[in-house]
Amino acid sequence: MKKATKKEIDAIKSALVARYDDAVTELTYTNAYELVIAVALSAQCTDKRVNLITPALFNAYPTPHALAQADLSDVKALIQSCSFFNNKAINLIEMAKRIVNVYNGEVPLDEKELITLAGVGQKTAHVVLIEYTGANLMAVDTHVFRVSHRLGLSDDLTPAATEATLVKKFKSNLHQLHQGMVLFGRYICTARNPKCDNGCFLQEYCKTKESFKPR
Repeated sequence: MKKATKKEIDAIKSALVARYDDAVTELTYTNAYELVIAVALSAQCTDKRVNLITPALFNAYPTPHALAQADLSDVKALIQSCSFFNNKAINLIEMAKRIVNVYNGEVPLDEKELITLAGVGQKTAHVVLIEYTGANLMAVDTHVFRVSHRLGLSDDLTPAATEATLVKKFKSNLHQLHQGMVLFGRYICTARNPKCDNGCFLQEYCKTKESFKPR
């Protein structure tokens, strides 16, 4: 696969930022506590599904203090339609306990502190900080991974390596680029039947259109 040139990278960056400058996550939340829960639940699960689950969860446990004292079976029942709900329920309660016991009930908005919370890895921490603080960070989910490879921005084999490559190549506007690549991948450059000739504004930079086999 051909790699994008410096000129193409700059053009892709400009186009994504222009198109998605004001883009935000499609997860529904009202504060940092709700956001970190929603992002944690979204791992291997769609934002649409998470948004169906969280209203009842947030109503039952509106604060970290409430969730820290929750009964595990009750939390499982509320999120059972989410993938890996057993592990996620355990992590949510442990996350809340640490927020209460270590951070006085306030979600720490620092990457090193966030990843000490149960169920929060680097990607989740980055997504929270990108969304909540506009941090100049990149996070690579399935959409960003697919888009970056199709556009020749990366040929890395893992999300972590892809993230490092994108940060090196884009440098700035990373929060807009993350949100933009997620939405572009979700609605235009889809895994199956991408809308190459119907709405793709980056078609001229695509490195895989000719080799792509629709499924």
